Amino acid sequence: MIVKITSKHQVTLPAHVLDAMGVGAGDTLQLIPGPDGYLLRPRRIDYSRLGTLQGKIPEGHPPFDIRTFREKPYDPALRV
Repeated sequence: MIVKITSKHQVTLPAHVLDAMGVGAGDTLQLIPGPDGYLLRPRRIDYSRLGTLQGKIPEGHPPFDIRTFREKPYDPALRV
């Protein structure tokens, strides 16, 4: 498969490749250097590592669901 590099050094991957990787808009990809080039992998959140923050949430605070949070649309007004 051949992809083109734009003048801004960007590459567009075909939709079927991203679908096969299980990634979509807003997801992060990781480039891992290897002897034959780079390996492209989706970067996943390890939800088990977030448990260490649980003791820092004040009592009575509503539960926080990161999956629901990530599905919310991005509000450009929040950008500083």
